[in-house]
Amino acid sequence: MSQYVLLRHREIPHLDQLDVYLKHGGFEAFKKVVTQMQPAEVVNEVKASGLRGRGGAGFPTGVKWSFLPNNIWPHYVVCNADESEPGTFKDREILESNPFQLLEGLMIASYAVQANLAYIYLRGEFWQIAHTLDEKIAELEKAGLLGDHLFGTNYSLHIYTHLGAGAYICGEETALLESLEGKLGQPRLRPPFPAVYGLYGKPTVINNVETLANLPPILEKGAQWYRSFGTEKSPGVKIFCLSGNVNRPGNYELPLGTTFRELIYTYGGGIPEGRKVKAILPAGASSAIIAVNDDAILDTPMDYESVAAIGSQLGSASVIVADETVNMAWLVSKTVNFFKHESCGKCTPCREGTFWMNRITQRMMAGRAVESDVDLLANVANQIAGKCLCALGEFSVMAVQTGIRQFRTDFLEQVKQQTAPVAQGE
Repeated sequence: MSQYVLLRHREIPHLDQLDVYLKHGGFEAFKKVVTQMQPAEVVNEVKASGLRGRGGAGFPTGVKWSFLPNNIWPHYVVCNADESEPGTFKDREILESNPFQLLEGLMIASYAVQANLAYIYLRGEFWQIAHTLDEKIAELEKAGLLGDHLFGTNYSLHIYTHLGAGAYICGEETALLESLEGKLGQPRLRPPFPAVYGLYGKPTVINNVETLANLPPILEKGAQWYRSFGTEKSPGVKIFCLSGNVNRPGNYELPLGTTFRELIYTYGGGIPEGRKVKAILPAGASSAIIAVNDDAILDTPMDYESVAAIGSQLGSASVIVADETVNMAWLVSKTVNFFKHESCGKCTPCREGTFWMNRITQRMMAGRAVESDVDLLANVANQIAGKCLCALGEFSVMAVQTGIRQFRTDFLEQVKQQTAPVAQGE
């Protein structure tokens, strides 16, 4: 059996070429669903597979599709390729090296919800990928795999790419829709949710690149085959993005439920110079930090339930490892600076709160902080939590709150390194 479900290009050279993809069973699953299955059957098969959204939330994909009302038309499907989370680089590998599997997945999702138009929203820095995808889409149209009356049926589908302008906030699905409509990329108030009022005010499904890439093998081999990987509640495979203090950073496709220890030491080659793991951010910069003060933490299965049970979240599985040389105040200052820069400014707690958290952490890094600034930083974070329009504000405080709670001594140590006088009112 093949080692890969999603990163098949690592085993099959030139899989990004249409003739090679077709030779290895490409678009057979799409042809099967269009010619042999009703849309509801496709939705039910994906529900049965237990596939959960790979963009971060982990919501069941088939259930998400079923929310679209069948008395409001047209329906749209949008592929979220705005991969902007620090530490996340899985979608880019699929887009660059296995694009046809993504496109086939998008086509299957479109048929399942009877959408005749689908969009791929890419972050602004992916302009070269967008150009390549346009070429791939044109190839599919020429081959009769995209377009009108597919396989002699009444089903028609067209796909378009759309480039954002490099804003992290547009990874949030409603801000993505606003940007796709040509508006300022800022989150919408919810409800209504995109399943009812999405792109151009019509029912819309938004799925992540990795989520969609799972669909062709599921529809080809069946839900039970897919459930042979992973755990009962978190079935299937996942691409884990490993970075930070590891010898072999990179993308690793593994069954959900693989432990942190196995990812870091078996696949990632361990920590440089044999140092110990101090902390893990399992979902990139937006993670609640996990303190590795017990070896049992490393044996935690990386699935949605187990990571939540130890006080964090799996998210998009962008695992950043910090070893014992890392001061967590420094790490937190980096995450805070990122979120301050990326806040869209629509809601006051996020706009003002990220500014002040960044002001305080930069003061710490510049050697101008006092001990009370540690509590002040925690206080600002606590006032942001639960008061924002979208998840960015919530993400911005994750590392701050958990960092101070679990590594307070690091913050105090940073403050003690005061090298400059603190100006009044700073």
